[in-house]
Amino acid sequence: MPAPQPTILATSGGYRAGERIQLEFNDLVRHAVELSGTTRPRPRVTHLGTASGDQRYWADHMHEAARHAGWELTNLTLFPMPNLDDIEGHLLEQDAVWVNGGSVANLLAVWDVHDLRPVFRRVWEAGVVLAGVSAGSICWFEGGTTDSFGPELRAVTNGLGLLPYGNGVHYDSEERRRPLVHRLVAEGTLPTTHCTDDGVGLVYHGTHLVEAVSEQDGKAAYVVTRDGDAAVEERLEPRRL
Repeated sequence: MPAPQPTILATSGGYRAGERIQLEFNDLVRHAVELSGTTRPRPRVTHLGTASGDQRYWADHMHEAARHAGWELTNLTLFPMPNLDDIEGHLLEQDAVWVNGGSVANLLAVWDVHDLRPVFRRVWEAGVVLAGVSAGSICWFEGGTTDSFGPELRAVTNGLGLLPYGNGVHYDSEERRRPLVHRLVAEGTLPTTHCTDDGVGLVYHGTHLVEAVSEQDGKAAYVVTRDGDAAVEERLEPRRL
């Protein structure tokens, strides 16, 4: 069931430790499904772990978390080859797509090999909710900050560009993120950039930022804009899920 308009949930969170299983879906992942408006008894969600090399143990954790949530989850893997014949057809039948974190640079490279840029655009335009954490957040934007290339953070600027902004993740937990975002925006390497503390997500309808939401108290989102040769940061108070 498609959402009424193209929808993205870009986050720095989504998981919590499980009591009986390794991990459970926290409020942000659940909100991605809610945004779809699905009325299925078992929502259909596809997870992509490309950014971490399609690790099988993580796919197992996601399956267990989905079972616990009462969802029907598919792991779409691209290593060593795609595990689905018709990726686009499959994704169009989903309520939401969740992309896990890892290396956003590697994720984008692998997606390009399989020509998934136009696929994700069509899936987004069809109303399937696109969502994810960290690399799975940055990928929907023009770019952002990443440790894909090594311990020193660098800019990545070849995101899918569904959202015409930069994206800053883990804004409160990794001290080098904020100053790098400010520098990249000030020098024009990144456009206006939307950032999230851990546990916070940003909801977009089309390319419009609708609201910030959070699964933790005391967290925030931020919009960083260019003013001459400087960067200006605005704090956004999220709605607690």
